[in-house]
Amino acid sequence: MSATVEETPARLVMPRFSNCLFLAIIFCLALVVQPFGLSAQTLTARADLRVQDSSISPIWRGVDVQLSLTQGVPFRIKHVNAPHRVIIDFNGLSGEANVDDIIRSQRVTDIGFGQIRAGWSRMVLTLDGPMTVGKSQMRIKQDGSGAMLSFVLRQTDEDGFAAAVEADGRGVALALADTAGVQDSATNVPEQGLTIVVDPGHGGIDPGAEVGSYQEAALMLSFARALGEALIRDGHRVILTRNDDVFVSLRERVSIAHKTQADVLISLHADALSGGRARGATVYTLADEATDAASAQLARGHDRSDILGGVDLVGQDDTVAGVLIDLARRETQPRADRLAELLVGGIKASVDGINSRPRRQAGFAVLKAPDIPSVLVELGFMSDAQDLANLTNPEWRAQAILGLVAGVRLWAAEDAELAKRTRQ
Repeated sequence: MSATVEETPARLVMPRFSNCLFLAIIFCLALVVQPFGLSAQTLTARADLRVQDSSISPIWRGVDVQLSLTQGVPFRIKHVNAPHRVIIDFNGLSGEANVDDIIRSQRVTDIGFGQIRAGWSRMVLTLDGPMTVGKSQMRIKQDGSGAMLSFVLRQTDEDGFAAAVEADGRGVALALADTAGVQDSATNVPEQGLTIVVDPGHGGIDPGAEVGSYQEAALMLSFARALGEALIRDGHRVILTRNDDVFVSLRERVSIAHKTQADVLISLHADALSGGRARGATVYTLADEATDAASAQLARGHDRSDILGGVDLVGQDDTVAGVLIDLARRETQPRADRLAELLVGGIKASVDGINSRPRRQAGFAVLKAPDIPSVLVELGFMSDAQDLANLTNPEWRAQAILGLVAGVRLWAAEDAELAKRTRQ
């Protein structure tokens, strides 16, 4: 069969997960890593379609679609008219497979599958009449040995199919509804992608917050791996500051960002605060003075971890205040602030559980690279029962990652355009 895969341009779309959309994004947590000097790790990944375990089969008044993959990947499903088609775009799935034999239903008259651009592949199902996609789900096997994308095509009428096409159009109109001022034409990742250092907080002799059997260091390492995987699939180069339960000083984390010539540093945390109530995701950028007492408390707690490792950062603020560093920060800080705003927008669009004041500032040492836009993402507070439930819920984590990738994508496009205008 020979349906073309060049139907419409594809791009990563970050919706609000409404019922009118059928987008499910699941990121596989099983990563392939390679050493990158010091304690940093560079990530690579690609999934394949398992044709022998996939099927498109007839059911009553519809078609059952089961697509087996070697690992979970982000995907998007949409309807296209004239003729009736369903298109599945995959981010990070190889387009090299002969899929003709998976069709066992006469309701699907043609199939096409192949790569449409770097990092993206597409499957096109041509239908014999109007059918719409029901709930779609990517199920990841617990042992990490693969994943299954499942959905059902249900018979409908022309009006029903037209409504589905229109709903899809609304879904792809904006990458993030909460991010005003970003034009859709500018949401592509720059051709070379970014070099992004992802910093899972704590580790080794510094486990971070501890609640019951959970440790912040372990939760953030798992989340960092999955986030790194997702960023790679969106075209970026990713380095982890640690890929094991080891201690890495705050100075060394910043040094890794410099040595790898990082474009961005994203530090991940999920603290616990004693006294009062704190919950929800928050994104921090650097400031000499914290925006509130809780932020100051968090910054003191994070920086204290370097003393545990024999590296006391007290007194280094004089260097940060130097003239050259100050000049570099004047250019970098607005870029970091904008990145933080877009990350907040991404989280809001993807998950429940954001702080009532999600944009804050504090003097975290890990944010003090004057020439690298740096943000610290508090994914939640382990001292809050709901936040802890979110942090340990694979579905919530996958959707939070989706939001963070969306924010990075929009920032990369904006920042590239700003750099272009600055050079003119």
